[in-house]
Amino acid sequence: MLGLINILRSQSGRGTFSHGVHPAENKHYTENKPIHRLPFPPELYLLLSQHAGKPSVPLVKPGQEVVRGEPIARADGFMSVPLHAPATGIIKRVDLVPTSKGPRKPALVLQVHPGESQEILYGAPRDLNAMSPKEIIQAVQDAGLVGLGGAAFPTHVKLSPPPSHRVDTILINGCECEPFLTTDHRLMIEHADDLVTGTRLLMRAMGADRGIIGTEDNKMDAAEAMRKACPPDGSITVKVVPTKYPQGAEKMLAKALVDREIPSGGYPSAVGLGVFNVATTAQIGALLPMQRGVIERVVTVTGPGIEKPGNYLVPLGTPLRFILNYLGYHGSAKYLITGGPMMGDTVASLDVPITKGCGGFLVLRPEDLSAHRIEHTFPCISCGKCVEACPMHLNPCHLGKLAARRRYLDMDDYNLFDCFECGCCSYVCPAGIPLVQHFRVSKAMNRKLKAAAQ
Repeated sequence: MLGLINILRSQSGRGTFSHGVHPAENKHYTENKPIHRLPFPPELYLLLSQHAGKPSVPLVKPGQEVVRGEPIARADGFMSVPLHAPATGIIKRVDLVPTSKGPRKPALVLQVHPGESQEILYGAPRDLNAMSPKEIIQAVQDAGLVGLGGAAFPTHVKLSPPPSHRVDTILINGCECEPFLTTDHRLMIEHADDLVTGTRLLMRAMGADRGIIGTEDNKMDAAEAMRKACPPDGSITVKVVPTKYPQGAEKMLAKALVDREIPSGGYPSAVGLGVFNVATTAQIGALLPMQRGVIERVVTVTGPGIEKPGNYLVPLGTPLRFILNYLGYHGSAKYLITGGPMMGDTVASLDVPITKGCGGFLVLRPEDLSAHRIEHTFPCISCGKCVEACPMHLNPCHLGKLAARRRYLDMDDYNLFDCFECGCCSYVCPAGIPLVQHFRVSKAMNRKLKAAAQ
């Protein structure tokens, strides 16, 4: 095993990016727990807007019976994706349901047939080798695929860069640098073949010559599994990089793996790259051969406040309350975070449903919060720790002061929109200033002021 580790590390060149932080990983709760399927709940709440862009348009009516895998909502234009039934059952109604960020949004309510085997009845085999790049991209949209790492950006849009951008390399993000979460880790171990198939399809769709699966050196078992699954022709390789947060951000990953810098305001394709998450890529490899759509995803449920932490395969639309009750949780939404502790948000309601972009829930106890909370009791002293931590080389200290003075438009001069809200600045701030929250509000106000001016 030691020899393998040395081989994988030699392949990486030990590349990384400058700045960043090293928060406690806390992956021991679930990193060694295989993926298990959760039971189907009595009802699924399928949000029509589970992705960036226009919501899906329903294809079904209340009272209509659907089978598992059947399309139940179509894409509304290019910047949209369809929705598929995660279970066999009856569409009960269209209703407004809570979302993780608070506002209620339209959703199809699917009553699950309790006596069904829930076999996937929709789809048919197809010859992937006969498909053109354009057909692969269309198949990705038809499958309802979006960025499953959390952004939920339609994958087919990422596969359609400007004609002037020549993509030569596909990067697969298996770093999963966010503390606590282990979804991608387990997928690389348990579904390595699907991941390689998905990588091949992404390469063909974008005309890339090579694929690189990047992971951190705290996941050497995943790196070994991926190395064994990679083709012998060397077109897809595994690179291991040092563990550091936020290594999985696409700009950081591009720097660490191939030493390319994505320009400010630009996309990876501008420097010849396509960057995709492990979960998204594995779904491509699993779904496209059978012409199926996204109906479920792996979710990490973890933390000291849950009795049975683990990695679970969950149907889309499953209410969070159902999952927590099944796994042994007795608390309130106050101590729940969707995603990880660095970039996640507190959950607005226990009744929020699982969506395509939801990769995990962190369950904390009151004592976990009180032990680590830093109260914001004194102003910024310009210590510079946030500047040293920011992976984008911004000046969070000065941006925070501008935000406090509500000088939102002036923040453009300090590259506000280069901030991707990783949380490094808030993590190191000795004053406990919630810088990331200030920047989120500032971006919204900046856009609002510009729109009003126009």
